[in-house]
Amino acid sequence: MDTLPLSLLVLDSLNQAIIVLNEDNHIIYANLEAEVFFKTGAAMLRRQELGQLLPVSSPLIAMVEQSRARDVPCQEYRLDLSSPRLGDDKITDIYMRPVLEMPGHMLLVFKEKTLAEKIERQLSYRGAAQSVSGLASMLAHEIKNPLSGIRGAAQLLETVVEPSDQPLTVLIRDEADRIVKLVDRMEIFSDERPVEKEPVNIHNILSHVRALAVHGFGKSVNFIEDYDPSLPPVLANRDQLVQVVLNLVKNAAEAIGKRTDGEIILKSAYKPGLHFVRTEQLQKVSLPLEITVSDNGGGVANDMLPHLFDPFITGKVNGSGLGLALVAKIVREHGGVIECDSQNGRTIFRMLMPMWTGDTGQTDSSGSAR
Repeated sequence: MDTLPLSLLVLDSLNQAIIVLNEDNHIIYANLEAEVFFKTGAAMLRRQELGQLLPVSSPLIAMVEQSRARDVPCQEYRLDLSSPRLGDDKITDIYMRPVLEMPGHMLLVFKEKTLAEKIERQLSYRGAAQSVSGLASMLAHEIKNPLSGIRGAAQLLETVVEPSDQPLTVLIRDEADRIVKLVDRMEIFSDERPVEKEPVNIHNILSHVRALAVHGFGKSVNFIEDYDPSLPPVLANRDQLVQVVLNLVKNAAEAIGKRTDGEIILKSAYKPGLHFVRTEQLQKVSLPLEITVSDNGGGVANDMLPHLFDPFITGKVNGSGLGLALVAKIVREHGGVIECDSQNGRTIFRMLMPMWTGDTGQTDSSGSAR
C-alpha cells in the first residue's frame, strides 16, 4: 500500500469529503467525511478505484486524467454523481489537484450542496416577494380603476363602430381583462392575513393533485408515487398546499410536453435531524418532512436556477413568472422552504416542512419524536 504523509491525517477533521488517488486511480486515503459521502468505510474504500464508486457515465474520471496530465488544479461545479449507491440528487462541486510531493497522485475534494445553503437561498426570496407586495398594492389602485373605464369605453364603441372595426374593440376589452387578471394574481402577494390551518395528511394532497392531473393536463404522463406511510401530518391550510403541489405538477407536465416517456414522481420522506436557525427569530426550526415533485422534462437552465422563485422569472413563452414566486410565499408562510435542482434533464422541486406536534399554534422545533 502507498505510504501517505502524516500531514494528511489532519484532513479527518474537515467537514468535506476528501480522497487521494494513486497513479492508477486507486483510493489510498479517505477522510471520515468521505466515508459518509460514499457510504463506505475507509478500509473498503482503499480497496477500490474511483470508477467503481461513480455512475457509469460520469465524466469525473476524464477530468482527473486531464488534471493529472496537465499537472494543474481543476474545479467542476454541480456535477451529478447520483446513483443507486450514492443516492438520488447527489449534486456536488468537486475540486482536484495533483499532489506535488507524490507524482501521479491526485487529491479530490467533494463539496455537496448543504441544506443550510439551500435554506439561505430560499430565505433570500423573501425580499423579492415583499417588493412585489408593495408593487401589487400600488397596481391594484393605479391600474385596475383606469382599466375599468377603458373596458367600458370599448364596450360602448363596439355598439357604434363599423362591423369591420369591432374586432379592435374586442381586442381592447380582452387585453384590459388580461391585465386585470395579472394584477389580481399579484395582489395575492400583498395579502398577509393569517390563514386557517389544521393537521393535514400530505399524501391526501398528493393523491388529490395526481387525480386532477391524470384526468386533465397530465393524461399522457406516467405518475409514480413513492410515499413514506408513517409520515406525520403537517399543520397547514389544505387549499393552499393543493395550490402549491398543483402548480409544481402542472409545471412538470408542461416541461415534459408531448414526450411519450414522460414521468412525474411524487415522493415523501421523513428525515430527522434537518435543523436550521431563523435569523430574524433566533429560533431553532426542524424541517423533517420532505416532499418532492420530479420530472424528466427538459430541465431548467443553470443561469435561471438561482432566480427561479423570484417574481417575473419564467422560461415559458406566455408565462407571467408569478406561479413559483407564489409557491415560495405559501411554503414560507407554512414555516417551510422549497428549492429546485435540475441536472441532465431531470428537475426536482423539494419542499422541507415542519411536522405537526399536536399544538395548533406551532410546529415541531425539536425534530425528536413523531
